[in-house]
Amino acid sequence: MPIKLYELVGRDEARPFSPHCWKVAFALAHKGLDFTTAPTPFTAIARIEDGASRIVPVIRDGDRLVADSFQIALYLEETYPDRPTLFAGEGGKALSRFVERWCNTALHGFIGPALLVDIHDRLDRADQAYFRETREARFGRSLEASASGREERLEGFRAALAPLRGLVEKQAFMGGEAPLFADYILAGALQWARVVSPFQLLDAQDPVAHWFERCLDLHGGLGRLVPAAA
Repeated sequence: MPIKLYELVGRDEARPFSPHCWKVAFALAHKGLDFTTAPTPFTAIARIEDGASRIVPVIRDGDRLVADSFQIALYLEETYPDRPTLFAGEGGKALSRFVERWCNTALHGFIGPALLVDIHDRLDRADQAYFRETREARFGRSLEASASGREERLEGFRAALAPLRGLVEKQAFMGGEAPLFADYILAGALQWARVVSPFQLLDAQDPVAHWFERCLDLHGGLGRLVPAAA
């Protein structure tokens, strides 16, 4: 039986956009596991599996229900050790934890506010009301004010990518010649922006952009199944 992945969507169910759900989709494909998706808008998350989780991603694998992208990756690695590794050992787990922390602080701190209006505009009416209320409470100002000035802040975001830029100039992926879960963590963040907004985070000549293109090509072009936002 295929694994079931609950993933976040807006009005267009064919355009999942959560960075955390994309991490898991890449991880499942990396493991070569069959999976189906359950498109889930914000206001339906609390009803997943009769209220079993308040967050996405969530996977159902037989009688197992696992939430949180990193916990799902650990579960897949432990449950399917005969499939391609997501971590290549304890060092890869430590690397992935570092990349996740770096991504959530240094990168999501720019991407999240920059995309707020774009995300809002892709939701249905009920989700728009929920999203505006919760995000304006979180950021302490309107969605529009949070997103304002993103062009001026973009260079700071690109500068924060310097550690990755130096690495992928020398090798194909963070994992070397093949990707690891660490790659999918950051690829998920960039895919988040790619599918909800035409705002370009990366210069086309940036080595990070070339790395991201390689990530989109992985697993039969999984990341390209959702076209870039126009």
